[in-house]
Amino acid sequence: MHKTSSDLSGAHAPDSCDAGARSTQNPSQPTNTSPSTAASPSPTPLTSDRLGQRPAASSSALDLYAEITNQIVTMLEQGVVPWRSPILGQTHAGHPKNLNTGKPYRGVNVFLLAFTAFVKGYESSYWLTFQQVQQRGGTVRRGERSTMVVFFKPYEVTDPSDGETKTVPVLRYFRVFNAQAQCENVHVPDTPKYTPTQFEKIEAADAIVKGYKNGPIVEHLGARAFYRPRTDTVTIPDPTRFSTPEEYYATLMHELAHSTGHSSRLDRKIDTDPKPFGSPDYGKEELIAEMAAAFLCGEAGIRPAVIDNQAAYLAGWLGVLKSDKRLVIAAASAAQRAAEHIRGVKHEQTNTSSESSRSSSNANASESEIEPA
Repeated sequence: MHKTSSDLSGAHAPDSCDAGARSTQNPSQPTNTSPSTAASPSPTPLTSDRLGQRPAASSSALDLYAEITNQIVTMLEQGVVPWRSPILGQTHAGHPKNLNTGKPYRGVNVFLLAFTAFVKGYESSYWLTFQQVQQRGGTVRRGERSTMVVFFKPYEVTDPSDGETKTVPVLRYFRVFNAQAQCENVHVPDTPKYTPTQFEKIEAADAIVKGYKNGPIVEHLGARAFYRPRTDTVTIPDPTRFSTPEEYYATLMHELAHSTGHSSRLDRKIDTDPKPFGSPDYGKEELIAEMAAAFLCGEAGIRPAVIDNQAAYLAGWLGVLKSDKRLVIAAASAAQRAAEHIRGVKHEQTNTSSESSRSSSNANASESEIEPA
């Protein structure tokens, strides 16, 4: 469907894990809006294994994950502030219209263009044909694909049975591009307004992201963040559209965590058996992705800056899941696997058959339960 079409996103798109959800809206906000009184512990000191290397799972890492899980549960019990989007200048495209004529599109074209804008994360309502873009002195960005617009054109034909001339509608089409997202040097009235932030890389977080071997393609564009399982791609806004560098990495880690559920990785069946937005299974996938992001933020030493918002995001999804805080604990196991997969942690084999059996049982449970966005 981030964390805005798993496309985990705000409305269910069949080929996506919003992961659109985190960057657009939280499905339900907690009713208790009193700020958390839980103190954020100081970040665990960074070691070499937290800079993108491939260590075996260590007890210190497991302790860190347990500490983060306990802190989030405590914050949920005490009440958290409502979740806020970390992306600046977010807008949503309105009724599709032609930029040259100002006329709104009608009929099925409203659905075709509005759905395309939603799935692609376009923010402008305005569209242009290729020729109209050129007339305005602009260009279509290389590699952009047009969207079809259909119309009926009247034609006069002669009826062979009686020789009378009749007018019949004939279906025709042309193609258009989103004026803001797909074109350059074209002034668009509804261009989002925001002041770009000064983005500075956080080396430890950047090392984790870059160290994700055989991960999905990451594209920086639009105003929504989401993972699309069908194409195995993460889409996220430019870093300068985030309120802080920490929020950028937390959002990116959430979407990367969704990608670990792909059938080519940990196989939580997000690409082979996707679940609808707002369903319990979709919600469980969101819990896993956000918990994994919290773990990775802890590894990068940026946890105190983002954990309040992460807890608020989890609280929103727990509202969908009947506010059962025990689900956070259940999701933590699958989230740990996701975080370790991104970091390339290799588990040591155990000789204890009961531990092996329990591990296998947990793995099967998470795979059967989770489905995204």
